[in-house]
Amino acid sequence: MDASIDAITNNIQLALAPVFLLTAVATLLNAISTRLARSVDRMRSIQKLIHSDPNLTDAVRAQMRIEANEAKTRGRLCTAAIFFDVLSGLFISLTVLELFFFQAGAVKSMQTAYVIWTFVLGLVSFMTSLAFVLAEVVFAYRSAGWDSPHH
Repeated sequence: MDASIDAITNNIQLALAPVFLLTAVATLLNAISTRLARSVDRMRSIQKLIHSDPNLTDAVRAQMRIEANEAKTRGRLCTAAIFFDVLSGLFISLTVLELFFFQAGAVKSMQTAYVIWTFVLGLVSFMTSLAFVLAEVVFAYRSAGWDSPHH
């Protein structure tokens, strides 16, 4: 095989390796979006019940308000996770572009530090998103209302 073909193949592999991380970013984004949608739907249904059912006792109504607030907190955690996941995707995409242009020789003055920083920032953002997802899952479990009064 020609050396130039080997070099081109190597350059493409190097530039596309972070793309696999983008798959993880997209998968996590899908999962978080689903959790956010469920929290919002739950909060809306609770609010509707609170305001439309005159037969609720004060204790049940108070418990439902607590649950609605917990759903709101879960939504905020999901929103923060989405923010950092999207930020991660942007940094990883920027890394792919930098690697591609750098390896293709299209940009002669590109510093290696740019590639390192965007990749590291992408990973840190992804890890931050994962931390928010973990916090939301733990919060969801702890606020599941195992001992709440039935309505």
